[in-house]
Amino acid sequence: MKTELDVDKAKEHIEKAEHDFKVLKFNEEQGYHDWAVNIGFYVIYHCFLAIASKFGYESGNQTCTISLVEWLKEEGKIDLDSKFIKMFRYGGDAEKGDVNKVIEMREKYTYGVKISVDVTKMEELMKNCREMMDVTKGIVYD
Repeated sequence: MKTELDVDKAKEHIEKAEHDFKVLKFNEEQGYHDWAVNIGFYVIYHCFLAIASKFGYESGNQTCTISLVEWLKEEGKIDLDSKFIKMFRYGGDAEKGDVNKVIEMREKYTYGVKISVDVTKMEELMKNCREMMDVTKGIVYD
């Protein structure tokens, strides 16, 4: 939904992403990897919401938010590596390493019974979260 540009709201989403990242690290360190994946999803999603707010959009739907970020990238309004959008799109095979599909990982570990996550997948998720937060700050504070 188109709204007024809201940099303050964008900054609040960044703060939420940073808060969630601390919780992600804590859960990962404590061995709660399944929930760490879930939190990692929301770290990146709050970054997407921050970008949306910066450009005057509000969304309560993940699919719409992802499409909006993709559109902003295609229009040249943001400089964002396509891998972040791909992480939120269904398809490919996360287990074979096509792309770290955080959306599929989140569903697997939220609704499934596995609690341990491959260490390299956790490291990649945390790296992607940090990178996405940095990119988002560059977009919002620009």
